[in-house]
Formats: sequence, structure tokens, C-alpha cells
Amino acid sequence: MMQQVCILGVTGSIGLSTLKVLARHPQRYQLFAVSAQQRIAELVDICSEFNPKRVAIPASKVDTFCHLMQKRHLTLPDIVTDVEGLVAIAEDETVDIVMAAIVGSAGLLPTLAATRAGKRVLLANKEALVMSGDLLLKSAAQSQAIILPVDSEHNAIFQCLPETYHQTISDGQPHHGVAKVLLTASGGPFLHTESEQLVHVTPAQACQHPNWSMGQKISVDSATLMNKGLELIEACYLFGLHEQFIEVVIHPQSIIHSMVQYVDGSTLAQLGAPDMCTPIAHALAWPERIESTVDHLDIFKVSHLDFFKPDTVRFPALNYARHAVRQGGTAPTILNAANEVAVAAFLDQNISFTQITQVVDATLQQVESTSATTLDAILTSDQSAKQYATRLTKERFAR
Repeated sequence: MMQQVCILGVTGSIGLSTLKVLARHPQRYQLFAVSAQQRIAELVDICSEFNPKRVAIPASKVDTFCHLMQKRHLTLPDIVTDVEGLVAIAEDETVDIVMAAIVGSAGLLPTLAATRAGKRVLLANKEALVMSGDLLLKSAAQSQAIILPVDSEHNAIFQCLPETYHQTISDGQPHHGVAKVLLTASGGPFLHTESEQLVHVTPAQACQHPNWSMGQKISVDSATLMNKGLELIEACYLFGLHEQFIEVVIHPQSIIHSMVQYVDGSTLAQLGAPDMCTPIAHALAWPERIESTVDHLDIFKVSHLDFFKPDTVRFPALNYARHAVRQGGTAPTILNAANEVAVAAFLDQNISFTQITQVVDATLQQVESTSATTLDAILTSDQSAKQYATRLTKERFAR
């Protein structure tokens, strides 16, 4: 049966990788709807090849999109705009699968809408779960939506857990013989950089990830290890675990994507090339397996695998993430909001690389965490944290 797919964030790296997998399986999947924020010319190319029926773009981009489509004599799809448009395509009754790949807090509302509508949600937008984990999971339970992790690490953990693991309501303790989850991290481009050199890091250097091709924001997050902090919080929600049962392991080769340790001494790992098409294909077809466009891992070319403990003195983001998830409420929302503001300020060269986590720390200390039981409370905390962090980047930390 043909599955109708919606890709939120189609021109980003995850969106483009999803298109590669869809193109390999035209008999199984049809692209019904897409969204894009900035890369309108690339969106037109996608419309030319895949012919989606609905497109969500900012209202300010409609004229440009229509002009480019008409210039190439392409049929205009149904156009919806802004946040309302994102929600509309995510919850469209025709859609079976939603790839949630919008970066940052902007992905929260459409991801929540897809979950409430009972879709199969392929979750690449970790911030949605970080900000509203309990709300998102409760919504999925009520609507019978299926949330499948696309982040390579969480997808690896999902594959290494027992099939019945998610059928048990957890109290934060491991069960089904699971002892601990090992969440791997590449360590980013500054794994071996001395502390005194980190203050001089440029945005271009921070965006040069050694293994993965990613957008600017997630590349900077990887460089500070905040990406792993956000993934740690995400893993707590996805797998029903307290943070002390999740250990971060630096693995520079990015061949082992994560591991699960069991009480009998076994450790199960998922290995593969650092290519997002593999977890995307897994989540699209689960519980089946389909071709992903990725070559099999040549284990004879993998000369060695290294593992290190993270240095939380040089990279304190992991500590802040653990503190936020232990505190609960909207603390993870505050962490995420402050980080978004700080990373944007760094990319604009308004603050230094090391000041990113300083902004996060200060915001966590000053903005009060509240209950995260309602969407309004989450969005209020998000805005309060962003306002405070913005003041910090302009007043205290501005270069």
C-alpha cells in the first residue's frame, strides 16, 4: 500500500536524505507535502522532481516561489504559510508518515500536531521532545501515533532494545534485562583542542564536523557537545530512563552509533557508516527492512575503534543537560532556548565559542522552571529564556 509522506524541513540535510530513500522506493512511498524556510530555489527543484501536492513556506516567500515555479512551467501545489501552514500539512488526513526535521523550537508545534493526528512520526527534531517530552508522549498514547527516532544514536538504541521494551510503562528504571544505555558521540571537531584555544574558535571551524554533513546549528551543537546533551534528554523521554542510566561515550569514528548493556554482561551495538539514510530507512519501514542507498560497512577497512570519557570541564554542556533533566518541568525548555539564542549569536560573531555554554548556564540559573504540563507553559518558558539569553548576548557577553 502506497504511503503518503510529509517532510517538515525538506531542504535540510535530513530532508534531502529522506528524499534519497523515497526515490529508491517509488512503489512504497509518495511525497505528499513538504515545508521549507529559506532555500526556495532548492524547494522548486524538489517540486519539479517529486511533485508534492502541498507546500508550506513563509508568507514572505510565496511570491518568489510562485515566480520560480511559473518560470519553469511547473504546476503550483496548494500553498500554505507560516506556523499554521506547518501544522496543516503535518496533520493532513492524507498523510501517513511525517518526517519531523525542522531544526530547533520551530519544529515543536507541527511535530505535536502530527502526533495528535495519530501519524507515524519520524523524529529528527530532538528539540520538540526536549521541550515537551511528557506532553508529546502523552499525546502519542492518546492518538496511537507511532514515534520512531531518526537521530542515528537513538535509532541505534531502539534497534538494540528488546522488541517488547516499549510495551512496558517505565518508572525511570531499566527493565527487560537492560542495565544501561551507552550514547555515543563523535566529540566534534575540537575533541583534542586545548581549553585556551577554544575561545578563538570561528563559526567556520565549528561547522566543520569530522564525520557528518549537517546544518550550521547542529554542527555547532556537536562542537560544544550540547547536541549530545539534548540527545541525552531525548533518550530519557524516548526510553523512559532516568539520566543516570545513560552514559555518554566519545567514539570519534562514528561507526558504533550507540549501545545497550544488559544485566547478563552483554553489550549490543548498532554499527554502520555515518550516513543518515540508514536510520531514515529503518524508521520509514519499521518493522520491515528496506534498502537505504547506503553501502554495507566494510569492517576490514575499520582499522580500530576508540572510546573516551567526555571532558565535561572543557565541554560543560553535558552537565547542564543532566541538571536540566533532573530538575524537570520546563528546565529542558530553558536549556534549549538559551542554547538556540547563544548559537545564533556565535554564528553572527557576537559572542565567542566558549560563551555559548556560559549563556546557557546563566539562563538556567536565572529563569525559573515551571510545570511543563501544558503547551502554554512550555512556550512561555521558551520565550522567557530566549529574552533573557538575548539580553546576555547583547549586554554581558557582547564582543
